[in-house]
Amino acid sequence: MSDTEVRTAPENVPGGASRRPWEHPWRAWKAILARVWVMMGYHNLTLMAAGVAFYAFLSFVPLLGAIVMSYGVFADPAAVVRHMDTIFELLPPDAARLVSDQLIAVVTTAAETAGLSLVIALTLSVYGAMRASSAIIQALNVIYEEEEGRNIIQTTLLSAFLTLGAVLAALVGLVSAGALGYLRFLSDYLGSSGVLLIQIVTWLIATLIASTAFAFVYRYGPDRARARWQWLSIGSVAATLLWLGATLGFGIYVANFANYNATYGALGAVVVLLMWLFVSSYAVLIGAEINAEAERQTGVDTTTGRERPIGQRGAVMADSLPSKRQHKPRRDKY
Repeated sequence: MSDTEVRTAPENVPGGASRRPWEHPWRAWKAILARVWVMMGYHNLTLMAAGVAFYAFLSFVPLLGAIVMSYGVFADPAAVVRHMDTIFELLPPDAARLVSDQLIAVVTTAAETAGLSLVIALTLSVYGAMRASSAIIQALNVIYEEEEGRNIIQTTLLSAFLTLGAVLAALVGLVSAGALGYLRFLSDYLGSSGVLLIQIVTWLIATLIASTAFAFVYRYGPDRARARWQWLSIGSVAATLLWLGATLGFGIYVANFANYNATYGALGAVVVLLMWLFVSSYAVLIGAEINAEAERQTGVDTTTGRERPIGQRGAVMADSLPSKRQHKPRRDKY
């Protein structure tokens, strides 16, 4: 029996009439999460996350340069180091030290760059950081089961757009970190409850910025008709919570159980940063899987524009429903 022959009608699928992911009943979410678990293996999510982490590592210093030079347009580049102290609390200690060292080197270079040299340096930094965006685009096409049909100019411009979006998100984070740093300066007057409040606000701001950034990546990354924002929300929030949880857990693990310096010597900090980029990439890709399978669960058009019937929406996930065999998915059935 072919896959098309076992497709079920929307009215026979739990959540088949849902217009928003949070309208899915519990039965629908059981099926969605089961498929997410299966597809994580089928799509080799671990391998894709490792690839994204590798390219993110190669893009790391150019991205830092783009952030610092962009920040230096309207503020003192040296202020980045002070403002990053708040953000460093979200990173494992060894990774934070490595980033801090690179940041100081970049700030020293950026302080000596101005005018046309600044524009050229910023352009080269963005171009160097585009490799991570390209890797994420390819991974999202796999997750959303789309074939890349855009030409090299379109994909290059998209990679640049996503990279600039990452720079913008980082700038927003730096400005927020600066404000939080000022509040922390006043912590002696705020008391212990005030310090706790500042820490909570720090994590809430990180959650908001990350969720928004992930939603943009999920919307514009894959080569398909744009999904409505509500169908990107659940995966974006899930990815953010997974990322923050994994970052916190990995930091505790590195600080208390693992000794990468003993194993890798001077490369210990590099390995910690790579591992953190890996768990971060893994969280982002899991969020995409959740969005994709939540979208597959409904028969309602999840793409932007006028309502179109299944098969005419320009997106595999919007143009398909889970088959009967996918209600209890097995990897060998895909």
